[in-house]
Amino acid sequence: MTRSTTDEAAAPPLPSPKERRRLREAKSLSEEQVAEAVGVTRATVRSWETGRTSPRGRKRALYAKLIAPDPEPVPATRPKAVRRKERPERPAPAAVAPTSAREPVPTGSPVPASASAPPVPASAPPPPEAEPAAPRLSPDEAFDALYAHSAPGLVRQTYLLTGRRSLARESVERAFQLAWHRWPEVAVDRDPAGWVRAAAYEYAMSPWHRLRRVHRHPDAPPSEPARRALFEALLDLPPAYRRTLLLYDGVGLDLPETAAETEASTPAAAGRLEVARAAIVERLPELAAAASPAERSELLQDRLGGLARAEHVPAPSPARTVRTGSEDKARLWTRAAIAFVALLIGATALTLHTAPTHYEQPLSPPERVGGVPPRGGPQKLTPQDLKLQKVLKEQLAHGPERLVPRIP
Repeated sequence: MTRSTTDEAAAPPLPSPKERRRLREAKSLSEEQVAEAVGVTRATVRSWETGRTSPRGRKRALYAKLIAPDPEPVPATRPKAVRRKERPERPAPAAVAPTSAREPVPTGSPVPASASAPPVPASAPPPPEAEPAAPRLSPDEAFDALYAHSAPGLVRQTYLLTGRRSLARESVERAFQLAWHRWPEVAVDRDPAGWVRAAAYEYAMSPWHRLRRVHRHPDAPPSEPARRALFEALLDLPPAYRRTLLLYDGVGLDLPETAAETEASTPAAAGRLEVARAAIVERLPELAAAASPAERSELLQDRLGGLARAEHVPAPSPARTVRTGSEDKARLWTRAAIAFVALLIGATALTLHTAPTHYEQPLSPPERVGGVPPRGGPQKLTPQDLKLQKVLKEQLAHGPERLVPRIP
């Protein structure tokens, strides 16, 4: 146990899962090449890049070294400590040491009295004041700011993904509740809004919603013909293709980020995007008139944004309500777990108290046996038995005559 703990502490740090994928593709390495170099399978590398698992031990060191960014060229200068040692230990003259060359003191830290500073001439301008540090937000304030910035637009995006207004609002609120439950992880994420968006999309695309009557069928399409055609074309796409198209042309992610969020390879995401675009262009002839793919993508992004803004989508609940709901749910699950453990302990104690201390072999149940006459008194005599009984009574009871042996 001590060895494993030491190995984990000495293991090199790894970037976030999205950053791992970006670094691998920046070095033009495929998943197969990384898997062969580290000694694992391609599925394991994909699991590392999606965040489901993380490498350990020697594989972690090899993987970190393989995707590490190339070091930037450093100018050939001597270290600062060496230069400080070589120069003479004397204060610089006032005309040579401007005030801007001194390092600013952090706000709130005391200045030591023994610190020697070069004299400042009377004609020199006053030192610039240090900029006030940005106020540090509390977790509640940071969550509320993220919610106010991302929740309304995310509800509209989820509506385009599912075609159901109530499900879109429910998915976004559930995603933010999960984000508040895991706020220490989300707060340090490279893209907190993307973390919440991925959680909302996963919940909205769950196939279990088909079993709910309220979410079994999509809402009524828009009344305008162009928006109605785009809405129906989106819902006719498979969920994975619809999500890829919405992330790339609707949200504006690049292809590697779209592939990472959909847990697919970059070529697979590109194929899904081409198929989805072809299906949309077939339903909307105005997109086919675009001169280039970039112009077509821009036009499609404008159409998706217009459809999302034109539809009446319910506003999400206040941020405080979402946070309270997440805390109440966590408290409920905690109490349920405690109650289940207490019930399990009580049942175990009752079983140990009432269980017998030694084994007693159970008695076999009675069974009916056939072919054996029932037990009873003497049987009724037949006429032959009566005749024989009469003959025996009439004969002498002294038995046969005694035989005397003859001696020759």
